[in-house]
Amino acid sequence: MALTWEDVVTLAVGLPGVEESTWWGSPALKVGGKGVGRLRVEAEGGLALVCDPVEKEALLASGDPAFYTTPHYDGTGFILIDLDRIDRERLREMLDDAWWLTAPPKVRGQREFQTY
Repeated sequence: MALTWEDVVTLAVGLPGVEESTWWGSPALKVGGKGVGRLRVEAEGGLALVCDPVEKEALLASGDPAFYTTPHYDGTGFILIDLDRIDRERLREMLDDAWWLTAPPKVRGQREFQTY
């Protein structure tokens, strides 16, 4: 079943400090004022999500059609995700990873007191 932006928000706002916002004129998620991910309105669509560069390369090499990139995102710490093709639980894990990479240390310290 295809996931929607509303599903992404629902999964992400359970993490400390995550807020729905805008970024580059599109719906976004931020923590501590920093972008975690945004819904792309460009022709290719998808969710641009913060991702460790090594993990990004592994995801792209896996051949899983849920993950892709464009020249603009090549060499960056963002992976593009097709919400029609990603499993909800996998997206939850990736949002958690993106949050950890983005959240300020003080906000990350709140994590031990909350369950996700």
